[in-house]
Amino acid sequence: MNREEWLTTAVDYLKSIFQSAGYIVPKVKVSCGFPSTGARSKHIGECWPTKSNLEKINYIFISPSLDDPIEVLDTLVHELTHAVDDCEHKHGKEFAEIAKLVGLEGEMKSASAGYDLKVRLKGIAEKLGPYPQSALIKAPVAARSRGIAKAKCNICGYQVTVIKRFVRFGAPICPIHNEVMDKLGDWTIKNN
Repeated sequence: MNREEWLTTAVDYLKSIFQSAGYIVPKVKVSCGFPSTGARSKHIGECWPTKSNLEKINYIFISPSLDDPIEVLDTLVHELTHAVDDCEHKHGKEFAEIAKLVGLEGEMKSASAGYDLKVRLKGIAEKLGPYPQSALIKAPVAARSRGIAKAKCNICGYQVTVIKRFVRFGAPICPIHNEVMDKLGDWTIKNN
């Protein structure tokens, strides 16, 4: 079984979890691939809405940086929750309602399997067997030394130049994602 067959079979097994919570998983296509935010993104799964393609079905991508079957299934449940909602409410209260009923816990942006769901996922993983892929390891972003201090958001790619006298304050926060940006270039502090 290749990884797409494994993922498609996993969806079939996961449908019962959603059915017992009162939801029907729509037709989806699931594959392995980096999210639209890029290979260096922290995102490990992504669901595209039905309006994104002519087939009018949800497309789900699981990051090739994953190879643990439980983690893959956990991510797949999160993305199937988006598919049930057709990506209408992002991680809002409507998404949260579905997520909690199927057993996801934590901050909704990164909601993952609670204890009971994890037990069910282990059972499904045993039926499926090993995930047929080893994880791709993302190479760290090498800082470019060009004498200019820059910062870049690892999620959206937003980039800024940092004035030398302000490098002592550290990397700025991305105005879009509210996350500390990665340092690029020369961040050495010169004593005057």
